Amino acid sequence: MIDTNNKTQVVVIGGGPAGATVGTLLAQQGVQVELFEREKFPRFHIGESLIPETYWVLKRLNMIDKLKHSPFIKKYSVQFVSDTGKQSAPFYFHDNKDHDCSQTWQVRRSEFDEMMLRNAEEHGVKTHEGVRVLDVLFEGDKAVGVQIMDEDGNKREVRADVVVDASGQTSMLLNKLKLRVPDPSLNKGSIWTYYKGGKRDAGRDEGATTVLQVENKKGWFWYIPLHDDTVSIGVVGDFDYLFKGRGSHEEVFFEELEKCPGAKMRVENAEQITKVFATKDFTYKAKQAAGNGWVLIGDALGFLDPLYSSGVLLALKSGELAADAIVEGLKKGDTSREQLAGWEADYLVGMERMRKLVCAYYDGFNFGKFVRRFPDHRGDITDLLIGDLFKDSLDKVFESIDTMKVESEAMAE
Repeated sequence: MIDTNNKTQVVVIGGGPAGATVGTLLAQQGVQVELFEREKFPRFHIGESLIPETYWVLKRLNMIDKLKHSPFIKKYSVQFVSDTGKQSAPFYFHDNKDHDCSQTWQVRRSEFDEMMLRNAEEHGVKTHEGVRVLDVLFEGDKAVGVQIMDEDGNKREVRADVVVDASGQTSMLLNKLKLRVPDPSLNKGSIWTYYKGGKRDAGRDEGATTVLQVENKKGWFWYIPLHDDTVSIGVVGDFDYLFKGRGSHEEVFFEELEKCPGAKMRVENAEQITKVFATKDFTYKAKQAAGNGWVLIGDALGFLDPLYSSGVLLALKSGELAADAIVEGLKKGDTSREQLAGWEADYLVGMERMRKLVCAYYDGFNFGKFVRRFPDHRGDITDLLIGDLFKDSLDKVFESIDTMKVESEAMAE
């Protein structure tokens, strides 16, 4: 039997960082929010590395003190290792911006995501775990609520003024409305696992993210130190290269590890503590971020490559911008696409800047060579790496990247 006597102002689908963010910020403004998460937290999720610009949204969420008192490893920098094993100088975030935001964290997502969800509850979000959203309900082209099913199979409808889809890459609205647009330039996949006892540097370099290119330049490894002496390590490459005509995921992972001495050295005396995982569906974005009565945020709106650890930042930022637009819309009695998508254009410009930096890396961009050629851009490159994406001045960096690419091609002829 379906109970249809339920009404709230906003329904949020998904309890990850995007959903927790939008829910918390709405509840802070007195908006009634019901959040539905199909899994029970804590639950496993990949994507452990935060970048500094997450600070500002986390501050609005009242999460900073909780993170400071958490066991998470502090992260001060990112470093790149070329296919020949040459290491770039670390990009220390404090050197570019002397502020608390320049220290961030490497997080175990099961713990971080649960902290975010409990924080949402503390701010007044009504959360429901182990509840599946079966459908988003429409009247004409306007979303008016959701149909849900609990663990016992009981179904009911929840009506709402706005439905926010924060359900990740399996997004219901993304699929229902056929909004997914793949990015053929970034058709990548990844294979990863976890080790205990992996090598890590000392002092402020202990929590650095390291990006290591494999010898044939057909992929790269991330190496992320976590607390409890655990490290996350994974390889990213073209989909066809990693997954077609090769062995099991585990066999491919170790074949690629052999081609990356820097990564292999870091785990040669460590113990693998989990199975090997794989993801085969990477970069895409939605045709639009919102419609009448509905909004997409986080991975439901789009996903970039994991190269610069931008996933959580984009989840938090889209959740923040969507929340502000929803609050304004509810006050005006306007939940149209025009109102709910007012932030979309500027957000997508920032996302595109990060995408350009990702594409440059896959085209052979070398951070060390670039900074030596254009020393005035070191701060701009660091801005991009920390996620300070939403300023027009950064576009000059890409003009210089293109200049260096042309110079390199001319020398190769």
